[in-house]
Amino acid sequence: MKNKSAESEKKNTLIFTTTFPTFLERDATPPFVYELSRRLAQKEDFQFIVLTPFRKNTKVFEERDGLKIYRFKYGFTSLCEGAIVPNLKKNKLLYFQVPFFFFFSFLNLAKVVKKEKIDIIHAHWIIPQGFISILYKKFFKKNNIKILCTSHGGDIFGLQNPLMKKIKKWTLNNVDTLTVVSNAIKEEAKKLKIRDDLPIEVIPMGVDTNLFNPNQYDSKIKEKFNIKGPFLLFVGRLAEKKGVRYLIEAMPKVAQKYPEAKLLIIGSGPLENELKNQVKDLGLENNVIFTGAMPNKELPKYYATADIFIGPSVVAKGGDREGLPVTYMEAMASGCWVVGTDLPGNKDIIQNDVNGCLVRQKDSQDLNDKILTVLDRQKIDRDKILNSIIHTFSWDIITDKYYAILEKL
Repeated sequence: MKNKSAESEKKNTLIFTTTFPTFLERDATPPFVYELSRRLAQKEDFQFIVLTPFRKNTKVFEERDGLKIYRFKYGFTSLCEGAIVPNLKKNKLLYFQVPFFFFFSFLNLAKVVKKEKIDIIHAHWIIPQGFISILYKKFFKKNNIKILCTSHGGDIFGLQNPLMKKIKKWTLNNVDTLTVVSNAIKEEAKKLKIRDDLPIEVIPMGVDTNLFNPNQYDSKIKEKFNIKGPFLLFVGRLAEKKGVRYLIEAMPKVAQKYPEAKLLIIGSGPLENELKNQVKDLGLENNVIFTGAMPNKELPKYYATADIFIGPSVVAKGGDREGLPVTYMEAMASGCWVVGTDLPGNKDIIQNDVNGCLVRQKDSQDLNDKILTVLDRQKIDRDKILNSIIHTFSWDIITDKYYAILEKL
């Protein structure tokens, strides 16, 4: 009886997200929502449930790491393979799937909330999860359910047409708390003229320093890709806002001074063929290698072995941009020097000449100059880079901050 009573006293919290690993072999879905959720699930006074779209070959329901995971079908799987907005830009036919996705998201949210007696909904992304959560709450008059919404950047910076702005404003005016992963997102949210009393907290996603650290160095990577000179690294989705085309444009001069330099591009996405053609046109086949996407568990050794991680993110057409790249944190935790662009969110993590340096976005010349400046140095202090972020971005610290918010709701 004691166990049942303790179970009933727990706050049932639903993690509502499109970004969640499938746990299938070679899955490259960013794991940040899962990493936060599984750590929160260790808290004894909460029960965490996940609702996320079904992906091919995944289970409709499973329990893992203290989480109950429900995956809902919406007639398709392709819309949520990767990031939704870039998928829509690449293939306009996917817009046909959007109404089905919204309808079945709403339907399954209602089912899970009722079945699991949900007290709190933690919606990752303002649109669609935050919006659907508020629709559900108002439609069924569930005023007792609290809603925490987390914006990761693409939802606030992208979707800039008047209708989407109104939806975002309406959604944020009805959530109980908003968390954002960077100060830049907070300022952008305020531009929507949301209510003054909305609690907004800046809490980045975290990094697992047990997984990502300088000790993961692996010389076999250099042997595998025949890297005999400087090792440059990019990890991420091959989409416009990642700015990879500008990195490739910077490579000819890098290769001219360091002929044996190699850039590994880890990832896949809508611009993959275009970027491969760019490399071919510039005659960089010996200096730029596309590895395809990799599971997150394989990345630590690449970060720890690389000399420089380059994240040339930009503001894409329509305003979409990154909030705070998790790859920057993973690279720094691995002791890898980071060259990133001067977008406001990136300034929350890059300390010039301590753990990295900033370049002007969409400026291949500036990017080339900074890369060469770093390569010309004799040595990079990997432990110093790790220490610059460990007390700010470790998952233990981030989890405690989210736990404190959930306790107050």
